[in-house]
Amino acid sequence: MLDMILTGLLVFLIAVVVIFIIAVVITVIYEKNRKASGKKRKEGSIWEDRKRNCLGLPWSFTKYSLDDQRFYLERGLLSTRYDEVRLYRMTDVVLIRSLMQKMFGIGTLKIDSSDKSLGDFRIINIKDSERVKELFSQKIEEQRRANRVYSRESIGSPDDLDHDGMDFDMDGDGHPDD
Repeated sequence: MLDMILTGLLVFLIAVVVIFIIAVVITVIYEKNRKASGKKRKEGSIWEDRKRNCLGLPWSFTKYSLDDQRFYLERGLLSTRYDEVRLYRMTDVVLIRSLMQKMFGIGTLKIDSSDKSLGDFRIINIKDSERVKELFSQKIEEQRRANRVYSRESIGSPDDLDHDGMDFDMDGDGHPDD
């Protein structure tokens, strides 16, 4: 009787492992073909990814994308929520990588934002997280400059002082404001 139970358990375990391996292979093939075709899920995006599980596999209903002006977050299967944040509203980007994330080549970005609906948020378990962090930092800075958004930390810095120490360049045009 015990032999039958152990045999059944072994067969079940082998079946689960085989199904898992097949799912991993299909996922890798799909991602490779999508990247090779250059096909983007969102028109005009410069970066796209999905939230990944702890093994780095994109088995999730959370999708991320970035274009030159906005970050898009899509969550859910049956009930889907679409969020977007303008890049100039983002104030800080931090990369967090646990030991497990390092082992599987993924990471999480923690982003501080002044967006009313989304607020501060995380972009969880994404591939090539170091490159993506730098991409976000670069695009955020470009948009903040283009929209003339300045943080409090840069207002009144020594670079803004005129020769007499009294005039400020608050709008960043290179000329002291009157």
